Parts: sequence; C-alpha cells; structure tokens
Amino acid sequence: MSVSSDLVGRAPDLSELVDSLGEGQVIVDPDRMASYRWDRAHDLDAGVPLVVVRAESTDDVQRAVRFAAAHGIAIVPRGAGSGLSGGASAVDGCMVVSTERMRDIEVDPQTSTATVGPGLFNAEVKAAAAEHGLWYPPDPASYEFCSIGGNVATNAGGLCCVKYGVTTDYVLGLTVVLADGTAVELGGPRLKDVAGLSLTKLFVGSEGTLGIITRIVLRLVPAQRAPSTVVATFRSLDAATDTVLDITRAMRPSMLELMDTTSINAVEDVARMGLDRSAAAMLVIQSDEPGSHAAEEIARIEEICAAHAADEVYATDDPEAGEMFVAARRMAVPAIEQLGSLLLEDVGVPVPRLGELVRGIDRIRTERDVLVAVIAHAGDGNAHPLIVFDPADADEVARAQLAYGDIMDLAMALGGTITGEHGVGRLKRPWLGSYLGPEALELNRRVKSALDPAGILNPGALL
Repeated sequence: MSVSSDLVGRAPDLSELVDSLGEGQVIVDPDRMASYRWDRAHDLDAGVPLVVVRAESTDDVQRAVRFAAAHGIAIVPRGAGSGLSGGASAVDGCMVVSTERMRDIEVDPQTSTATVGPGLFNAEVKAAAAEHGLWYPPDPASYEFCSIGGNVATNAGGLCCVKYGVTTDYVLGLTVVLADGTAVELGGPRLKDVAGLSLTKLFVGSEGTLGIITRIVLRLVPAQRAPSTVVATFRSLDAATDTVLDITRAMRPSMLELMDTTSINAVEDVARMGLDRSAAAMLVIQSDEPGSHAAEEIARIEEICAAHAADEVYATDDPEAGEMFVAARRMAVPAIEQLGSLLLEDVGVPVPRLGELVRGIDRIRTERDVLVAVIAHAGDGNAHPLIVFDPADADEVARAQLAYGDIMDLAMALGGTITGEHGVGRLKRPWLGSYLGPEALELNRRVKSALDPAGILNPGALL
C-alpha cells in the first residue's frame, strides 16, 4: 500500500510541527536524525527521514500523526530501536515517531497490573513489579534495552515463554493513536472482558502498521520462585534436540534453551566462563516448580539428558550459578556479532520437528558456504539461526541472503513459521505471502486498508 499520490511530493512547512510540539521534541538536523534510521537489523535499504518527533504523551503523538496525515508523510513508529527484522527502518522522507520519552509507570498491586508508557525498557517494568512482589514474565534476551512498546508491537517472547507465554498473554489494555490522529482506548485492568471484537489483541504484533501504541496495561503475576538449573552438553545436535523432545513430552520447564557449538565458542571467546568448547550443543534448562516438585522435575530432566548420552549434566539450586548459564545464553547474539555482520533469523516449527530444522540449517550452511550459528528457545520450537557474513565481500553477502531465504523456506516446509517473535518487519516481508497464503494475506490487507486507508503507517513493513 502506498501513500495517497495526491499528497506525495508536497514540501511541508515543518515550522507548524515545531510550533505545535516544541523544538526539543522535533529533530530536523540530518546528523542528529542518523541514529533513527535503523533498528538493530541494520537494514541496508533504510531511508533518510524528513523529521523525527520525540513524543512525550498521547497528545504529542496525535499532533504528529495529524500533521503527517495532512501532508501525506509516511510515519515510522519507533521504540528503543532494538528490533531485529527492520520493522523500525526509516523510509525516505518519513516522519519517525519515537516513543522513547514516554516512560511513565504505575503499578497497582490490588489488580496486579501495571500501566506503562511504551518507552520503558522491559527490565524496568520487571524491576517496578518486583517492588510489589510481582513479576512481568516476558523476557527477550535483550530485556535490558528493549522497550515495552516494541515488545507489544512485535509480540515478543523470550526465554521463559515455554511455560509463561509471550507478550500478548500479558496485555490487557492499550491506548492507540490511529492513522487519522484519533486516540482509542482498548481494554483495561480486567482479567476477563469479551465485549466487542478483540481489538486489543489486533494491535499486538501489528508492528506499527495499524496504529501507534502510547499506553499499555499489563497483567502481572506473583513473583517467580527461585529456579533450579540443569546444564547439559552433547556430542551431537541430534542428541540435544531429541532430549528437548523427550523433556517437553514429560513436563513444561520454565526455561529450555539450546546453543550450538558456534554460539558456545563465541560466548566463551567473550566471557571466558569455562564452557565446553568441544560440545556440539548445550541445553540450559530451569524448573521453578514449588518445593519438592522442582527437585523431582530436575531429577527427571537429568535422567532424560543421561539417556541421550549427554557428556556432562550439571544441576544446581544456587540462583547465582544458574543465572551465569542463563547470562551465557543471553549474550549469544552480541558475542556472535563479534564474528561479522548478522542476518538474524527467527523461525519456529512444531517441537517434534526441531531436529529436522537444525539438521536442515546445517545442510544450508554447507551448501551456501556461510557461517551459521544456532540458538533456540528449544522448548517451543523457536530457533534463531544467525548468519554471519562480511559486508565487504559481495559474494558472501549474496550467499548469506540466499541462506536466509533457504532457512525460511525450510521452516515453512516443516509446518513452521517465518517469525516466532521478532516480527516480519521489512526483511521478511517478501516471504509473508508464501507463509500466509493468498486468502489470509488479502484479509490482512483489508484490515490494514480499513484502519489506514492512505497507507501512511509504517509503509513497507509487515504487509
């Protein structure tokens, strides 16, 4: 969908926008706008914005959107810029609306909810909840620097989602600014509400293409019990994925993560933690069951690992020791980034087909002659293959891009998805039609057209 042609090409007078919002909230200097061009995906096709608006309230967003709508300016909503699919890449001549300054939070322990601004980091929401003995479970590996608004826009998951679910499971209400500047209140601090269509959920995962989220009501739960941890290493990826399958058949641990040998060695290069460099795979598993149930679950996990010829199985109840291994998993992406530029995948398959996915990725790695590291939220079949390449080597860049498409094709062939939690963004948009099919794709476009008829909201992303 493109912006209405009768508005394109006009040179808007930005002084009107500056007068409306104030100079401190409007950036027009190219050097200062440069950091707003990309998200963490470093989209090579990112454009140059016309203006950046750093909104501080819903009213600010409404003013900015109304100005953009009146002048036919494309709008790219942006949170912390930590996205990995190009969903916040600027397009030439656009208005970037940043919510980084919208950082209010109010925790209500009576309703176990938090009302938050989209600019707050995930970790800050967790910390505020913890002050009241509560917990916000979704925990992307980037939780220390990713924003809640971005988490909602992509329906982010994380390391605990195998047991506790993803962002949409904790969103009770939203304030959304639509493409004409109207602010809509959806949902609220109620655990059950089926009045009308499920519009709140419609905006979760919509990647800024249907509206700009300016306020979020989150469900909180009682604080997590201190987990027990099992770390197991294996001589083969098959043994590790078979172990995952047997564990998930028997129980639902609170964490079940996989790292392959490339990611293990990348982390060890950076952190010197004493990880087994010779292992083909490592599983990090946690149980937060109460009392003796955790001990029983950990014992059963150890038995399953041993049955699949794990080289080493280490179990601990020490929270600090367990957190060290979780930290190793969290630092995998930045550690692998030390090896070169990345194309970071986010494919998901039914858990019984995780082994086929991993073996297929290994085949693609060989056929395309590129380095691919694999980390995974293995307990729910969500893998993150990281394709490493030298951006100065045109042939290697081409091979990396082919491998990127190969992996998505493989996931779809295995009954999986092209994205489990990072979103489609701009990088995966060419594959969306193949995944959804023509009827579902057209339905998506009809919804988009109904809410954004001029196509100004995040054009080129998702749909």
